[in-house]
Amino acid sequence: MESMMPRKQRKELFNAPLHKKRKWISSHLEEKLLLKYDKRSIPVIKGDTVRVMRGSFKGHEDKVARVDVRGRYLEIEGLTMSKANGNKIARPIHASNVMITKLNLTDKWRRKKLARGLSEEAKKEIEKEAELQIKEAEEKKKKEEEEKILKEKEEAAKEKLETAKEEKLEEKPKVEEQKKETEKETIQKNDEKSEKLDEKTTKKTKTSNEKEVNNK
Repeated sequence: MESMMPRKQRKELFNAPLHKKRKWISSHLEEKLLLKYDKRSIPVIKGDTVRVMRGSFKGHEDKVARVDVRGRYLEIEGLTMSKANGNKIARPIHASNVMITKLNLTDKWRRKKLARGLSEEAKKEIEKEAELQIKEAEEKKKKEEEEKILKEKEEAAKEKLETAKEEKLEEKPKVEEQKKETEKETIQKNDEKSEKLDEKTTKKTKTSNEKEVNNK
């Protein structure tokens, strides 16, 4: 920034393009990393392990979950704050308030930048560490995929059980209706039978009465 005026500095800070804002989200390296890579600070990326140096979360160390370039802040795993409605959200932290303790070396472009001006031994160490991190990331992905598949299977099984229960509940009134219908049919049949018997008995009595009259 060329100007010393605060208003112009703030204007440049807020209206800067993203490639500049990205570079400004930088943090100091721990002493071991500083000596290893011969760099004082480096832009923070997702996956870096950082330690909070200031504020109410001072001393907390965990991985960076998200980097917001537009807002110029970091989201660290395990750091949350509660809203007025009770929901928990990630606590935004400025990059100047953290120190990098472990670098994420899965990005080849980052490895190239770090390797500039270093000895061959240091470059080999960076590549070895990167291979280990890539393996760990792949294993983590596989585990997550397996967990996803298991969850989907469990959900499918639960849905099946729920549908079976609903079908049973739907069948119950149907069975009751069928029972009622069968009872009605049996009652109707019994009524018809009794009517037929009554008719027969009345016919018999009539014929017997007619015979008696004729005999007289």
